[in-house]
Amino acid sequence: IQQVRKVMAFKLDKPPYNLDGPAVYLNDFSDEPAVLGRTNKNGTILLNKELDPKYHDAVIKHEKVHVDQIERGDLDWDGPNFYWKGKKYSRSLNMMGTGEEPWEKEAYRKGGVPFGKIPV
Repeated sequence: IQQVRKVMAFKLDKPPYNLDGPAVYLNDFSDEPAVLGRTNKNGTILLNKELDPKYHDAVIKHEKVHVDQIERGDLDWDGPNFYWKGKKYSRSLNMMGTGEEPWEKEAYRKGGVPFGKIPV
């Protein structure tokens, strides 16, 4: 048994996967074409599969801010509402989708790309 263990042991110098950060998946947002990316509550990130790959890093950086907001307990949501630092924001408010939501302001500031600067 000892000999078998020696023969079967190996070490990956560089694993073929990345454990630094959340899992990122391409997603079909054809029903919401203006959505570039989305963060799920479990920390995974969805990128619009139609997004030009040159913008992937910028959108991922933005969405990672949302992952941090969720982990801090600042951001949450349910069907009709978002919750930011304990305050409820209805999805029906005119501010939704404008980049003026407080959680989006932080993400655009820390993500480095201003609202509307990545073509859809």
